[in-house]
Amino acid sequence: MKTNIFSDKTFMKKLLGLTLPMAFQNLMLALVAATDAFMLGHIDQVSMAAVSLATQIQFIQNMILGSCVAAASILGAQYWGKGDKKTLNDVFAITLRVCGFISILFFLGCLFTPEMLMRIYTNESVLIELGSKYLRISGWSYLLTGISQSYLVMMKVSDHAAASAKIASAAVIVNIIMNAILIFGFMGIPALGVQGAAAATLIARIVEVSCAIIVSLRPGYISLNPASLLHRNKLLALDYFKCVWPLLGACLLWGIGFSSYTSFMGHLGTDAAAANSVTAVIRDLVCCMCDGLAVGGGILVGNELGAGKLDTGKNYGDRLVIMAYILGFISTGIMLISAPIVLIFIKLTPTAKQYLIGMIIVMAVYMIGRVVNTIIINGIFAAGGDTLFDVYSLAVVMWGLAVPLAALGTYVFKWPVVLVYAFTCLDEVGKIPWVMFHYKKYKWVKDLTRDM
Repeated sequence: MKTNIFSDKTFMKKLLGLTLPMAFQNLMLALVAATDAFMLGHIDQVSMAAVSLATQIQFIQNMILGSCVAAASILGAQYWGKGDKKTLNDVFAITLRVCGFISILFFLGCLFTPEMLMRIYTNESVLIELGSKYLRISGWSYLLTGISQSYLVMMKVSDHAAASAKIASAAVIVNIIMNAILIFGFMGIPALGVQGAAAATLIARIVEVSCAIIVSLRPGYISLNPASLLHRNKLLALDYFKCVWPLLGACLLWGIGFSSYTSFMGHLGTDAAAANSVTAVIRDLVCCMCDGLAVGGGILVGNELGAGKLDTGKNYGDRLVIMAYILGFISTGIMLISAPIVLIFIKLTPTAKQYLIGMIIVMAVYMIGRVVNTIIINGIFAAGGDTLFDVYSLAVVMWGLAVPLAALGTYVFKWPVVLVYAFTCLDEVGKIPWVMFHYKKYKWVKDLTRDM
């Protein structure tokens, strides 16, 4: 590997071409949560906290869909690198079937049992009532999420990452504009508050899925062949679910664990829930580049592995590891300077402000682990189908350490809010040595493609 990781212009051009659109797309998606928090926080703290808790249902859905879409990205990147578009179309069909089924399940849950879902995260009646109103409307958008994500991932792996980012960004812009109109009431429309935020999400998702389908019909894009939805490629389905199950296990372990952290904060009171919701928004904004680099770097490595260029794929992975550490320390610095800026725009009680400052300091340390682990595990390891490692690491570090300590602090020992929050951040920092040890084994350097 070259000493200067930025000296290979071909590598950097490919990486930036994939990473920047993905980072921008992640930024735009994070801005939706940010505008929800800021606009609802401008009305009152309770509305902001209720929506933050309610969107945990979408968070869990996205975790499950994310595993299915990630499997499509892993196989899709390798088959695209191999030049096998026919098999890539079959991957698309499998993904649509699976993601569509998951979306229907979450839609039905939000429509018919929203109060039960809210009670998972809080025992505050006012939060349950407002959150249920949000879910009954936003649940319709969850019905469309699996379809849009399936289309967008096919664009990402087939050299149309910029188009994917533009579509997602357009939907975000629509969401932000409709948030302002429907939450506060403009253009003759009454102020709808929490329900307005939900309606804005639904409108944005309709725009996203419509644009994705229309753009996919252009020449050079992977578009759906209706007949392929009824055709089953048994070997490919086997490979797909071989990727999905470890990813799904990891996503559920991480997603439920992460969602339980929100539940702990919700049970510590509205001040803790509000401070946690703001910290989560800042975290997601800061992580945009890291998530983009994980997706873009993973596709780039996967292309090389699928083309049979294993040494090149390994070399690209080594470069990405160094970039991960650099970006991790940069993200820590950004996190630390965000607190005074955020406090200018958000209406919080004095107690919630105190919690927020403490949480941001904890989050700054957490960011190093989050960035490094995301890029290596979700990007490099996944590119070669090495998806089982994440399951083991989450089971040991998150569920064996972070979740039990945070739960004990919340329900048994009644520890201070910021201390409980610190325990929820132990998992990412604790995984770094284990991740690096596994990386150096190079088990992820594999070509997963078949001759169909």
